[in-house]
Order: sequence, then C-alpha cells, then structure tokens
Amino acid sequence: MSKVAWIGLGVMGYPMAGFIREKGGHDLTVYNRTAAKAKKWVDRYGGETAATPADAARDAEFVFICVGNDTDLREVTLGPDGAFGALRNGAIVIDNTTASADIARELYSAASDKGAGFLDAPVSGGQAGAENGVLTVMIGGDADIFARAEPLIGCYARAANLIGPAGSGQLTKMVNQICIAGLVQGLSEGLHFAKTAGLDVGKVIDTISKGAAQSWQMENRWETMINNEFDHGFAVDWMRKDLSICLGESRRNGASLPVTALVEQYYSQIQRAGGNRWDSSSLITLLERD
Repeated sequence: MSKVAWIGLGVMGYPMAGFIREKGGHDLTVYNRTAAKAKKWVDRYGGETAATPADAARDAEFVFICVGNDTDLREVTLGPDGAFGALRNGAIVIDNTTASADIARELYSAASDKGAGFLDAPVSGGQAGAENGVLTVMIGGDADIFARAEPLIGCYARAANLIGPAGSGQLTKMVNQICIAGLVQGLSEGLHFAKTAGLDVGKVIDTISKGAAQSWQMENRWETMINNEFDHGFAVDWMRKDLSICLGESRRNGASLPVTALVEQYYSQIQRAGGNRWDSSSLITLLERD
C-alpha cells in the first residue's frame, strides 16, 4: 500500500481517486479547492483531507493531479502552498489534467529539480470512463518512472501507454481531441441530412454503424443527438478549451488544422447560446436552428 496524494476532485478526479482507494487499496490524502467536496470524498472512501496541495503532497510517494487547465495546474503545483514545495525526494507526480505540452515540460523540469519524477498523463473516456474505471491514459515521461506508476494508474484505466518524453502525453491528447472534433461534426451533419431526407434514422445508424462509418461517437451519441439531449458527457466549455490548446500548439509546430479551427468556432457559438455545459455532441444544434 502506497501513500498517495490526490489533488482535484472534479467530475473526473472524484471517481478516479476512488478507484485508487478501493481497487488499489492505497492510503489517500485528498485536496480540493472546495473543501466540502474533499470531505464528501473522505466520508465515502476513507483517508484524510488536506488544507493545501502542499499538505496533501507532503511525504506522499505518488501525487496525482486532475484540475482544469494550465493556470489551475500551475497554481496547485508551483504556486503558494503548491504541491511541489513539499515533494519528497523520489516522489512521482502523475498529472491527469488536459493541459499544454509546454507546462508538462515545465513541471517535468521542476520535479526533476526536486529529485522527483513527473508524468503528463491526460485521459480519454469522459465522465463515464472515469466512473467505470476504464479510461485511456496517454503518457509522457521517463520509462522507469512510468514503470513504477503504472500499477496505480491501472486502477482507473483500461489502457495506459507511454508515448515518449515529457509533453508527449499532452500532444497525444491533442491528437485525440482533433480526431473527435471532426468526427462529431461529421456525425452531426450525417444525422441532420438523414432527418432532412426523411429517412428512419435508427435504421440508418443500425446499418452504417456496421461499416466504415462506425465510431464511438456514433454508437454512444446518435440517439441523444437526435433527441436533443445534451445534459451529460464532456462539456462544451472543456472541449473548446482543449481545441484551443490544439490550435495554439499547431501555431508553434506548423501543423494545418482547418477543420479543428472551424469546429472550435462552432463551439464558441454554442457557448454564446448558453450551452456551456452541454455535451460536445451538441454541435448538431447549430444545424437544426429555426
């Protein structure tokens, strides 16, 4: 049983930390910006709460982080009372936040200066994947550090792969989100076309999902999309944040992302219409406005 700190108990981090405790049997100290959420977690799973990220990380062998963005991540690691101020020599930090590759490299260097290891380890699978412990984890960092952390990551993952050096996990997550953006827009247009053509959409999907058009988005989202149900899944706010990271990286590395740029602007339209917390499959609403 390892001594583990968990920082960030949002819709993803809350169940992920629960699997570390229940499936892994590890000793957890948790920190959340809203203290009541940390207390609720401890009441359910056991362990202890911490008043600051530094208090959570002190003496921990493994420090997991799952927060919102680069700013949040920098605050809980390098800011006043940040976790890195209390890292023990030999500790390993596993960051599950979807953030930039730049901050992943920055934190890798800062952890190394403390004699600690660091893995950028963003996840895919959404809230349902987190709640069922079947996330896909894409990881950047050193092979020996990954080998030590892999059993703990496996508590909430069905797949965890080391892609390359620091930043590679975040870059791979960008690839993931680029692919999803195009798929959701294509699915939205396909469903809209089928309805406008007067087809039985259920029969259409049952047929084409057996062929080359098949995707996770099609199998899991087509029905809620045509029923205008978006109170679930991966929020538009977070998807647009992720796509903005992708576009920022593309400006640095020279990649051309015309579809991603277009879909990012479509999500901005949904935000302006008040759909900030709708599922990312809500792109279809832009095609079916009166």
